[in-house]
Formats: sequence, structure tokens, C-alpha cells
Amino acid sequence: MKHLFSLINGWAKGLYLSRGWGEAVEEGREVADELLMEARRNNMILKNSGTVCGEGSNCFAAACSQRGEKGVNQDCSIVCEEFGSQEDMIFCGIFDGHGSWGHYVARKVRKSLPASLLCNWQKALALTSLDGNSTSICHSEIWKESFLRSCAAIDKELKENPKLDSFNSGTTALSIVKQGQLLVIANVGDSRAIMATRADDGRLVPVQLTVDFKPNLPQEAERITHCNGRVFCLRDEPGVHRVWLPNVEMPGLAMSRAFGDYCVKNFGVISVPEITQRLISGRDQFIVLATDGVWDVISNQEAVDIVSSTKDRRKSARRLVKCAVHAWKRKRPAIALDDCSAVCLFFHSSHPEPIYSTIPPSSRKA
Repeated sequence: MKHLFSLINGWAKGLYLSRGWGEAVEEGREVADELLMEARRNNMILKNSGTVCGEGSNCFAAACSQRGEKGVNQDCSIVCEEFGSQEDMIFCGIFDGHGSWGHYVARKVRKSLPASLLCNWQKALALTSLDGNSTSICHSEIWKESFLRSCAAIDKELKENPKLDSFNSGTTALSIVKQGQLLVIANVGDSRAIMATRADDGRLVPVQLTVDFKPNLPQEAERITHCNGRVFCLRDEPGVHRVWLPNVEMPGLAMSRAFGDYCVKNFGVISVPEITQRLISGRDQFIVLATDGVWDVISNQEAVDIVSSTKDRRKSARRLVKCAVHAWKRKRPAIALDDCSAVCLFFHSSHPEPIYSTIPPSSRKA
């Protein structure tokens, strides 16, 4: 895979010297697609459910998705080991579609985002190198710019795609890139990422890495109402805030940021991701990415406890999803079960000491 990165790096530098940024987009995506196809042939890409172990990044990932009671499963996920043919890089994404075409939109974004991000990242690196700043590259800023460009381009592609009806349908997108010890998180919607880190007393505790972008958040509600959109709860759904058009009670979108959903894009709903970064320390053990079907019934600490107490990490995501399904039936028996999906990314392929949290060892179950 290393020779592919050398090829794309040389290609990018020559391309921008001769053509410039805009004209290189299509060819850049083709090269990025080829890198991902090569990764797929080498079993370095995981979709929806299963496991993947990265030798270069020393990471292990497990994923699971289970359909709810509302019809087709509109959740999907992806894990790309050796992202961009870089041994120390890994990409993870989880997507939650909504609306009648939501599952198609979610899968389209899952397919497009890694390639687009890789293309924009490589172009940014090439331009930085051409400017003579290769010794002082700020990787977090390059990733931020790459995510912003990619999300804008993908949302535009969805709108112009004649085969997809994204007017009343859309998807969330929560993705992370781990490059060495740098972690970059980009979030569009109400899926959530948490980090399990070791406290001073040895317990594993959660650190929430993202914001659930619900319409009632002050800054989100202000933007929506400023654009003449409305935010309120229906009488039979107290506490569930939704986005509505100015004069019609539709579409009732339960998040303030999403890809697609063009019926409310002029009324405050945006696809701009919130991008944050974190340097992974020796205390940090794993990350959990999950859709709102999990977080509606499982707390951050419960998720850490469930994952860390699973003896076989290959079953960690599956066990978290199963616990969410059981919790949903217990806590919300009158509400149709939502799709539940999770990705668990462990930072160490093996642990010299057992991972434990607030669950006493004697009460753990595999």
C-alpha cells in the first residue's frame, strides 16, 4: 500500500502545479477511490458488522448494526484501516438515515465521504508542501479544512443526484480520523462519540467527544428561527423537539444538522460539521461511536461499562447494541424500537492489564 501513497503524493504535487485546485477534483476522487478499492481487496475495510485489526495503527475495531421496528435498517457504518495507505491512520464513520429514502442517502454518504476526505486531505498536503511549509504542517487544521470541503461537496452532490430523493430524506454523519496519536472528530447530526479514559483512581470513565445536534440547543434553535424555521414539540411527543417549515407542520426533523433534507435547508438546517480534535494519551482506551437509537436508552457510563466488561472485544459492539435493544424494550415499551448501531475502536491491540470500569469484576458477564 505504501507505493500507492507515493504515487498519489507525486500525482498531487504535479497536478496542482499544472492545473490548480478546482480542475483536479474529479481525477483526485478517482485516485482516492482506487486507494479505497485496494484497501477493500486487502480486507482493510469493514462495513456494518464485524471486526478489523490494524497492524500499523495498533488498533482493533468492532462494529454492529441491528434493525429496529420501523422498517428497513437506515443505519450504516464503515471502518477503513490504513486509511490513505498510511499505516498509522484509520477512518471510522457511522450514519443514521431518516425519511423514506434515508437508507439510500446514508449509504451514499458512507460511500462518498472517505474518498472525498482522502482526496481533499491529499490536496491540502500537496499544497502545503509546495508552499515550503512541510516542516510545520498543522495536521489538525488540514483535516478540519478537508472535512469542511468534503461535507459541502457531498451535500451538493446529493442535491444534484437525480437517482436520490433527498428533499424529504437525509442522514446524520459522525466520523473520526485517527492519525498516530491525533484524533479528529467531525459530527453532523445527533449520533454521538465517547472516549473511555482511565481516571486517577483507575476506573474507566467516559468523555463525550461530540454534541448531539438537537433543534432545541440554543445556538441551533437561534439559527433555525432566524431563517424562519420553527422548533417545537408535538403534544404526543413531549420533550422531542423538531424542525418545521414556517407555515406547514412538516417535515418534523428531530435534528438540526444533516445531509440531504433540502426542504429545510433554507430554514436553518445545515450540513456543516462540528470538528474537534484530541491528542490520545496513555489513559485513553477506546472510542464508541453510536447512533441515537443507542444513546436514547444507554448512558455514556453504561456504554463504557458494557464495552469494557466484554471479555471478547470482537463482541463488544454487538453486546452494546443488544443491551440497547433490551433497554429500549424495558424503558420505552410503547415506542417502536429504533435502529441501533455502534462502532468500538480500541487503541491497543492487546492490553498488559485488564480494562475495567465501575462494574466489579465478580459481576461481569462476557
